[in-house]
Amino acid sequence: MLGALANPHRLRIIALLNAKGRQYVSQLAREIGISRPLLHLHLQKLEGAGLVSSKLELSADGKALNYFEVTRFAIDITPATITKAAATLPEPSAESD
Repeated sequence: MLGALANPHRLRIIALLNAKGRQYVSQLAREIGISRPLLHLHLQKLEGAGLVSSKLELSADGKALNYFEVTRFAIDITPATITKAAATLPEPSAESD
């Protein structure tokens, strides 16, 4: 979850969905000000972390609209949480010292 939230675009997506409720992809891309392909990448990351969910619906004129909304989540950041998250990080290379 922390990794998914470590990006300003993803924070904006969560904030907008929280404020306005569910949105379909084109609408969300316009509001955030990024392309739909880039938005899809961020939404996949957020959905993979369990922070948003999606539902495909057909509009009255037969268009398929993929709606996204925020899922209920809470992150309790403690030293133990950080220790657990740090264990998932790749080992630093000798070149990065």
